[in-house]
Amino acid sequence: MPLTRQFKQTVKERLDSDAAFRAALLSDAVSLLLEGDLETGKSVLRDFINATIGFEALAREVGMPVKSLMRMFGPKGNPRADNLFAVIRQLQESSGVQLAVAAA
Repeated sequence: MPLTRQFKQTVKERLDSDAAFRAALLSDAVSLLLEGDLETGKSVLRDFINATIGFEALAREVGMPVKSLMRMFGPKGNPRADNLFAVIRQLQESSGVQLAVAAA
């Protein structure tokens, strides 16, 4: 089910004003990827990108064409590990969120 414009705006406003929410959303997206839920993880990352840095600025920062980046996080996208980690690194830097991996 597609998200409404009002919902997306609400998420963007919350990400802009709430550092804990920003950290939780990025952390959840990466956790989903690590758990093997690539489809949902990519979707959450796509929403995070749209609500924070945007695809055009992110593409400039990671040195990728914007259309390739958008395809990578689309429903049929299959990001390579090097591209995915470059994006996550840049999202951490631009959002001020630093993720850490811990063994469970």
